[in-house]
Amino acid sequence: MNSQKIEPAKILLAKNIKPTPIRLKVLETLLSQTHAMRLYDIENILDGVERTSIFRAIKNFEKNNLVHEIDDGSGATKFALCEDRCECNLEDLHVHFFCKICEQTFCLQQLQIPSMELPPEFVVESANFVIKGICANCNT
Repeated sequence: MNSQKIEPAKILLAKNIKPTPIRLKVLETLLSQTHAMRLYDIENILDGVERTSIFRAIKNFEKNNLVHEIDDGSGATKFALCEDRCECNLEDLHVHFFCKICEQTFCLQQLQIPSMELPPEFVVESANFVIKGICANCNT
């Protein structure tokens, strides 16, 4: 998301999300990271904030296309900020990279998921494309 210069409250308001203190803290945490985060990681950073409050904020963000959910095969769902104009449609889906060493997941928004012709009796509702390997930080 290209929102580092925009105030978190304005980001929430632009997505029709009321900027409560918890939502602002969760958004600030997501904005401070370069990779997708597990709910557990956000909870550890926001020490003292209840897990259910964080989860409700994340789900609200997801419903309003501010974050997207990533299943990278690690066993824990991760969340990352969407691009500014993302509507979380199939056209907005992009590739994710999972580092097998540090276990961080990165959005590769410049790489869209390749389109595929499925048989007409199949209806696509979501897609997930994860590449696994070693990230730049761990490859030094």
